[in-house]
Amino acid sequence: MMSKLNWVAGILFTLIFASSFVMTENPSLFMNGLGLAIVVSGTLGAMFFSYPSSDISAAIRVARNTYLVKTPSADLLVNTMMDLAVQRQHHGILALEDAETDINVSFLKRALSLLIDGYKTEELRDILYTEMYYFKQRRKHNERLFRHAGHLAPAFGVAGSVIGLIAMLSGIGDPEVIIRSIPLALTSTLYGIVLGNFVFIPIAENIYAKTQRELLMQKLVTDGVIAMQKEPSPYRLTKKLESFLTPAERPGNDKTFEEIREHFKRLQLEEEKA
Repeated sequence: MMSKLNWVAGILFTLIFASSFVMTENPSLFMNGLGLAIVVSGTLGAMFFSYPSSDISAAIRVARNTYLVKTPSADLLVNTMMDLAVQRQHHGILALEDAETDINVSFLKRALSLLIDGYKTEELRDILYTEMYYFKQRRKHNERLFRHAGHLAPAFGVAGSVIGLIAMLSGIGDPEVIIRSIPLALTSTLYGIVLGNFVFIPIAENIYAKTQRELLMQKLVTDGVIAMQKEPSPYRLTKKLESFLTPAERPGNDKTFEEIREHFKRLQLEEEKA
C-alpha cells in the first residue's frame, strides 16, 4: 500500500506537471479528442490481442491491490511469530490452531496450518517455497502486462502523429486542413508518452516493488515457521528472526525469555478481559 507521503507527493507533482500545460498561452491546443482516441483504442486493442481478458482483469485487480492493500511490516511478523512460539511452548502445537484464526496474513496462516498438520521440515520448506515461486511468476506476468502497455502507448502515439502528417500532406494548399491536422500530429505523440511513462510503467514498477516486499515477508515467514519447528527456545528464535530486519527495525534492547513470557501473559489477560 502506498504511504500518505507517496499519495501527497504524487498528487502534488502531478498537479505541477498538469499546470505546465494550462499555463501556456493557449491550453486548448493540448486537447485533441481524436489523438487521445487513437492512442487509447490502439493500446487497448493491442492488449486484448496480446493477452486473454481474464489475465487483463486479474492484472487490474493486482494493480489496485498494490496501491490500496497494506503489506504487513517485518517487525510485525517477527513479533507475531515470537508470540506464537511462546504459545507453542506453553500450550503445545495445537494451541496454534486458535491463534491461526486471528491471523489475517494468508501466507502465515498457510504456513501455520502446515506446521500444525505435522509436515516435516523439508516438506514444509518445499511446499512454501513452491508457493512463493508461483506467486512470483503470477506477479511477474501481471507486471509484464502493464510494462507491455507502457511500450505500446508511445508507439500508437507515433501512429497518431503519422495519421496527422498524412492529413497535412493531403491538405497542401488548404491552410484550414493543415491547421486542423497539426494538433493531431503533435498531441498524439504527447498522449502516448504521458500514458506510457506516467501511467502504465509506474503501475508495473509498483507491482514489482510490492512483489519484492511480499516475497521478503514470505521468506521471513517460511524460515520463521521452520525455525519455530526446530528451535524450542522463543528467545533464540527471536534472535534468528531479527536477522531479517534492518538494524533500525531491530529492538533497541535485547528481550530476555522472562520478558517474552511476561509479554505473552499480558496478551492472555487482554484476551480474557475481551
